[in-house]
Amino acid sequence: MQSIGIAEAKNNFSALIDSVEKGEEVRITRHGKEVVRMLPVRRKPVITDEQIQRELGQIDALHATIRPGPAACTLRNEGRQP
Repeated sequence: MQSIGIAEAKNNFSALIDSVEKGEEVRITRHGKEVVRMLPVRRKPVITDEQIQRELGQIDALHATIRPGPAACTLRNEGRQP
């Protein structure tokens, strides 16, 4: 990751674009605070489809183990007219 001030970015914009095209992230700052983040358009996904499916399967398995207790009916019916 490269961090650069606005004035320098303006003078070296083409070189910054080249860096981003090669996969580098560039952050442009104004008075030391980040105002722009340049990222390559095509990046590898942070999480794969297989990882997503595995996590969803684990969530489903967890949901299958959760059973409402007797308090669930009490809370649901609280304040209702018989």
